[in-house]
Amino acid sequence: MSLKWVHSIDLPEHIAPGGFDHAAIHQASQRLYMAHTANNALDVIDCENERYLHSISGLTGVAGALVSAEREMVFTSNRGEDTVGIFCPEDEAGLFKVPVGARPNGLAFDPDSGCLLAANVGSPELPGSFTLSIVDIHKRAMVASIPVPGRTRWTIFDPVAKEFHVNIAEPAQIVVVKAGQPDRIARTMDIPAAGPHGLDLDLKTGRLFCACDEGKLVTLEAATGRILAVTGLSGKPDVIFFHPFLKHLYVAIGDPGVIDVFDTDTMDKLETVVTEVGAHTIAMDDMRNKVYAFLPQTHRASVYMDE
Repeated sequence: MSLKWVHSIDLPEHIAPGGFDHAAIHQASQRLYMAHTANNALDVIDCENERYLHSISGLTGVAGALVSAEREMVFTSNRGEDTVGIFCPEDEAGLFKVPVGARPNGLAFDPDSGCLLAANVGSPELPGSFTLSIVDIHKRAMVASIPVPGRTRWTIFDPVAKEFHVNIAEPAQIVVVKAGQPDRIARTMDIPAAGPHGLDLDLKTGRLFCACDEGKLVTLEAATGRILAVTGLSGKPDVIFFHPFLKHLYVAIGDPGVIDVFDTDTMDKLETVVTEVGAHTIAMDDMRNKVYAFLPQTHRASVYMDE
């Protein structure tokens, strides 16, 4: 066994239809920020004492949370109001918003340049709405909008290559934007499975892990797009996290409600852990070797220790 259940943390009940979405951990304050989309809020969890603290409200349709340890900042994608939110963990009341493209979701950040990329889901009814928004946090403004060929999913930043990688659902691609040229697509990489969704990066080996709606996990070389492996999943995935020290990859699958755990040295599936139907999002605390699964039916965070 790899993931061992420790306990659960009660979270606020949903105010409206919906559930939870992306989450991130700020290690210095030992706080986890989780997008509670149904409540238009970030739920804040104390990771040291494993308890719910409070919620940050007023984030309409919040879909993503991202933490920059280098800049001591937290970012949110507010899909219901076409903005990103930005604040410092020690000053939540100082949160400010920047207008971006249509229905922002995925977030990635370059701490050196201060550029935040928001991957906008857009809408088929809005021509030209599939875009990437580049926000300069110093100017507190969107400074570029990059058209992409289809609906975006998650995105990450490679601090070694200085590149943003963004999943596109259809056509099945990863588009790459260079930090030094944040106004255009530098190149694209074709993915041999439908619906690229969750995305993470192994910096040491230069591999991207791309979890696809087709129920496939695609491993590819980030620099070239060369496909290294295609592995089966237990269902349609969403959020994924790579643990660089344990060399484990965690894939959240809402239906049937499980986490698939992979050994990234061999890409063998180690186990499938039952969570709850609809639990499509997780967070990872790689300092404490913990994984948090967010359970929408019972309004809880289920905490697991990786042993």
